[in-house]
Amino acid sequence: MDLGRALQGFWESTGLVNFTWGQTVMILVGLGLLFLAIKKKFEPLLLVPIGFGAILANIPLAEIANFTENGFIGILYHSGVENGLFPLLIFMGVGAMTDFGPLIANPRTLILGAAAQFGIFVALLGALALGLTPWIDFNLFDAASIGIIGGADGPTAIYVTSRLSPNLLGPIAVAAYSYMALVPIIQPPIMRLFTTKKERMIKMEQLRHVTQLEKILFPISVLIVCIILLPTATPLVGALMFGNLAKESGVVNRLSDTLQHALINIVTIFLGLSVGSKMQADEFLKLETLGILVLGLIAFSIGTMTGVLLAKLMNKFSRHHQINPLIGAAGVSAVPMAARVVNKVGQEENPHNFLLMHAMGPNVAGVIGSAVAAGILLAIVPVFG
Repeated sequence: MDLGRALQGFWESTGLVNFTWGQTVMILVGLGLLFLAIKKKFEPLLLVPIGFGAILANIPLAEIANFTENGFIGILYHSGVENGLFPLLIFMGVGAMTDFGPLIANPRTLILGAAAQFGIFVALLGALALGLTPWIDFNLFDAASIGIIGGADGPTAIYVTSRLSPNLLGPIAVAAYSYMALVPIIQPPIMRLFTTKKERMIKMEQLRHVTQLEKILFPISVLIVCIILLPTATPLVGALMFGNLAKESGVVNRLSDTLQHALINIVTIFLGLSVGSKMQADEFLKLETLGILVLGLIAFSIGTMTGVLLAKLMNKFSRHHQINPLIGAAGVSAVPMAARVVNKVGQEENPHNFLLMHAMGPNVAGVIGSAVAAGILLAIVPVFG
């Protein structure tokens, strides 16, 4: 009898008995993310930990994603995502890895970085419209968090969502990082649709040399402007500019090296697993998730389109220095993938056309732009929400 009860207890504790269909689906989703990361090499540094975290979070009885039950990825989420710490640490590393020289050399590209954030506010309105339907319940806080996906900046999306709508963190983070990974697939058709062959062949002049003093003063100046005009954006902008100043100052190479390598790698692991922990079946498999994925794609596509269209307009008024409209697509924050895609599409029309450094201007401007957009949402939404 004791043996029978022991065997029954063992059987009831197995995954075969306790798996739900939802957990099975989400584990398959996690395996799908691992496939995209390993086989297709779509943002593997993030999709590998996110996909594996999704699998761990859906193991029955293990409670790995529950920090109150000592679930280790639940503890990671509670310690670094829920309070917004991990995205800020990521921004420090990104700042240390970023060269703002192309933006300083061609300040006009800052406008392209701003234009590419237009999709954020379109998606926000779209989410509010969906919230009026009887099937989906999105409020203003949810809509703002969904809209930020259009900036194609995962850490910013996580930071804003953790502040405004933490219950949507899983699908929003997955959408943001998925669309970042799919930049080489999503952007080229949009770029070709809104440009002519002649425009894609435009060769831009070589950028001027940017002095070390300019590179040192840039992060300090940006931070001062942010403090004066939009203090709510200073956590993200400040972290970004601190990392960049550590790199450009030349006097704290050890700190810069740590930010660029050890710190950002460690935090990326923790952040990815934490995001995966929010892909539990009972939280993720909802109609709202599909709405988030669709709106995120629309926001990202519109951001790409508006960047290209503004670059076309700027080229019309540029008498002496032509602008290739393709670089407007790099205004989204997917650094440096968006700039590489611009360069690739440009070289398809003209093999001798090198747009990479020109595209890096709006690309890094997009990082600043998404942080500023996040600050605007964090300042305005609580007032009206």
